Formats: sequence, structure tokens, C-alpha cells
Amino acid sequence: MISAGEVLETNKMIGEENLDVRTITIGISLLDCADSSLERTCEKIKDKIYYYSRNLVAVGEEISREYGIPIVNKRVSVTPISLVGAGCCKTPQDYVQIALALDEVAHKVGINFIGGYSAIVSKGTTISDELLIESIPEALTRTERVCSSVNVGSTKTGINMDAVRVMGRVIKHTAEATKDNDSLGCAKLVVLCNAPDDNPFMAGAYHGVTEPDAIINVGVSGPGVVKHALEAVRGKSFEVLCETIKRTAFKVTRVGQLVAQEASRRLGIPFGIIDLSLAPTPAVGDSVADILHEIGVEVAGAPGTTACLALLNDQVKKGGVMASSYVGGLSGAFIPVSEDQGMIDAAECGALTLEKLEAMTCVCSVGLDMIAIPGDTPDTTIAGIIADEAAIGMVNQKTTAVRIIPVIGKTVGETVEFGGLLGHAPIMKVNPYGCADFVDRTGRIPAPIHSFKN
Repeated sequence: MISAGEVLETNKMIGEENLDVRTITIGISLLDCADSSLERTCEKIKDKIYYYSRNLVAVGEEISREYGIPIVNKRVSVTPISLVGAGCCKTPQDYVQIALALDEVAHKVGINFIGGYSAIVSKGTTISDELLIESIPEALTRTERVCSSVNVGSTKTGINMDAVRVMGRVIKHTAEATKDNDSLGCAKLVVLCNAPDDNPFMAGAYHGVTEPDAIINVGVSGPGVVKHALEAVRGKSFEVLCETIKRTAFKVTRVGQLVAQEASRRLGIPFGIIDLSLAPTPAVGDSVADILHEIGVEVAGAPGTTACLALLNDQVKKGGVMASSYVGGLSGAFIPVSEDQGMIDAAECGALTLEKLEAMTCVCSVGLDMIAIPGDTPDTTIAGIIADEAAIGMVNQKTTAVRIIPVIGKTVGETVEFGGLLGHAPIMKVNPYGCADFVDRTGRIPAPIHSFKN
């Protein structure tokens, strides 16, 4: 039985500590929408997405009202579009037409974002992949709710450095194409290594080919809840600290499990996974950086920060897996600079640098996320940053990603405002030394060896 105390505790988490379900995401396979006709492909895509997601927003709001749990986003992820459009898309502009179809149906059903304008090129690229990647700047300029991702490496295949080099250019072209809106298009584009098939979070969400026809994935969030719990054990031992994080993560995950099961039942779509990630927002009191401060570092970026983040990530996962039978996605703690007020403050005071963030990505859920850099940063430097993150993911057998925004016309010391959950960010300094000779090499970085131990 659930006690009255537990009910009151959960109400407090929601009302005072920013606990929410960050997203209900329906993953939809579009493989059966492929057609030799571009027009028919677009119509099939719109019809299938509408069929599965037409009631998503209404059901999400209904669950939120009944249980008093905020559900911030309702989203859809689809099969990587480079696979769906391979038979009918002969030019980048053909792929843009599919992006417009995705955006049209996203508006029609009222979801926040639709992910899956993607290509998986960790070992090599097909002609279809190349066309989609070339289309990304125009697609993200002409759409509002479409998110794009490209997976350039994995632990098993190594890193496709040809794709890394291309993505450096694509990010710069997307920034230029959306420069009148502070290069916002780049906020909807992420480059990954070891991308999971079941991630409910944007911009990297897509519906993997190993997934069923449709599935419900839920992402929970509760940085404010964890911070509040740690305030009660300030100065206590690591054993007490870890136990507190685990217990709190369990409670947060149970909320997500409840929402996932209800959404699955009401929509008639199977439940997939709970993503255990602590996803911050720009709201005061909803910050992963504040948790790190509560654990004991003066400010995020100070010595000890990476160890604090590693501890937090591990305990969140340990607590979460006890609360749900099926966990997946990214799971852990996000450190998006623009979406976390504590990270913003740390970057503005100089405690948090790009290099320190890279070190932290070795132990966090994702990687370099929502980082604004000077608009004149060379595309070769951006490619080098992507390669560094992909290497961390490849060697450590984890997902890493780069969502970086070269804000055209702005430089270090200025601030960019994205609005909403995307927040605002200071323009961060980038190492001025180049890596063009490295990223201009062709081919792949081989996968790391696994069987040889010493």
C-alpha cells in the first residue's frame, strides 16, 4: 500500500522541487512507408504518424490532470529517414520534402518535436545518407519541429572520419542558414557515437530498426528533487550520500513508470523503456550543476567536478533500475550548458570551460550539449571537437554526442538567447589552435581492441 506520507512526499516533489516527466515519446517505424514515388512516401509517412500519435497530446494532458504530474513534452521519433527515403530521394531537395512532411504532421497532431531526420553512418555512407546529410541545413531552416541526428561512430565499428569532417561543415552551414535566429537550427542537430535505438530525448531521438512498429518511451527528470534530498544529508559520508541519491532516483523513476504504463494502456501502444536521465531546465532549482555544488564543489567545473558527476550518474542508474523493469535510452545526468542555470553561471564566471566539459562527458549521459561558440570557429575545429567526443564514446562503450552552436556574428563574452527549455548561453571560448591536417585525412579510425587485456 502507498502511505499518506509517500503521497505527500511526491506532491512536494512536483509542487516545490520541479519533478516532471520530461517527455512521452512515441517511436514509429516508417519502413513500410518507403515507396518509389516521393509524393506517395510523404503521404504514407504523414498517414502513419498521424494514426499512431493523433491522441498523444490529449492523453498526455489527461494523465497529467488525473495524477497531478507535469508532462512537459509530447514527441515522436521515427525510423532514420535516410533509410525510408532511399528509394525515392534522388537529390537533397527530395529529402527536404520529407522533412516538410514530418513538420506538417507534427503541427497537425500538436507534438513539440519529431526526431529521426537521421543517418547512421558509423562505418560508411550510402548515396542516400550523403543526400540526407547534405539536405540538413535547408531542412532545419524550413521546418520548426524537425530534429536531425547523425551517428558517426560506435565501439564496434570505429569512427567514420569522413562523416565527422562533413558534419563540421554541415553544422557551420546550418548556423549560417539560421543566423537571423541566432543560429538556432544547430540546436536541433546532434552528432552521436553509439546512438541508442530507443532514446526519447531530442535532438538525438530516432526509432531504431530493431524496434517494434510503435512503442512508448518515457524520459523522467528530477534534478531539483535530488538536490533537495541531498540538502538533508549535507556533510555526511559518501555511503549516506550514495544511498540518498539511489532512493531518490527510485522514487523519480516510479513516477515515470506510472506515466509510461498509463500512456501505453490508453494509446494502445506497447511500453518500451524509461530513460533515467536527470534532464535540467533553465528554471532556478532544476539544475544538475546545483547537485554537484551540493555534493561539495564550490561551482561546476572546480576540481572534483568530474568525480561528483561520475558518482551522481552511477547512483541514479542504480536507483532507477530497481524502479523499472525496462530502462534504456541515455540514462544518467545531462549537462547541457544553455538548459541548466547552474551550468550557465559556471560558464559565465569562467569555472566551466570547454575542456572541462569534455572531461565531464566521460562520465555523463551524453556529451557536449547545447554549447554556444563563436560564429567564426572553423568547421575543421568543429569536426575536431566531434572526433574527440566520438573517441570518448567509442573507447568507453557509451553514448556521446555533440550539439554545438556556432552563433554567427557573436563572439566570446556575448550571450545568446534561445528561449523556452533551450534557455540561454554565454559564448564559450574555443581552443584557437587548429586540427585541419587531422580531420582532412580520409577513412575511419579503427574500433578499439576488446579481447586483449593486461
